[in-house]
Amino acid sequence: MQSLQKKASEWSGVSIDDAFAIDNADLFHTLGLQTFTTLSTNFYNRVYDDDEEWFRSIFGNSDKEKAIQNQYEFLVQRMGGPPLYSQRRGHPALIARHRPFPVTREAAERWLFHMGQALDSTSDIDDDSKIKLMNFFRHTAYFLVAGVEQKDQNLHTPGKDAAQKQHPCKNF
Repeated sequence: MQSLQKKASEWSGVSIDDAFAIDNADLFHTLGLQTFTTLSTNFYNRVYDDDEEWFRSIFGNSDKEKAIQNQYEFLVQRMGGPPLYSQRRGHPALIARHRPFPVTREAAERWLFHMGQALDSTSDIDDDSKIKLMNFFRHTAYFLVAGVEQKDQNLHTPGKDAAQKQHPCKNF
């Protein structure tokens, strides 16, 4: 996990300390439930209206209202509020939950573009909170990219693939 955090910092340009400044900010109590709901709504309205078909298609099999709910419940929980997400869906397990999607650097940047726009259009978020949130989002986006890349590499390691080719039967 530590190597993924280091990779995320390197790729995102956000230090681990800046990424997790949210842990000392109590943003849930500063901003409130409605602000996170509005932020998630603003974000997914942009995502589902994106001009880029390749990006929109990532979300094509997802119900927009459920996506909004998942995001704001996760954010409320992560920013110091009640564990809404875990109560309904279990542990967030971000890498595992995002594994089915093409989590690439290009997709991360497009996601971050929309989140930046959503932050700017959510008037109840002060500038200091926006900076903390964007640092968290940027670092987390690249944490997911690093995690998915690592899982993909583990699935196709040369030794593992070669062993499977040499011994196609498990019982020999």
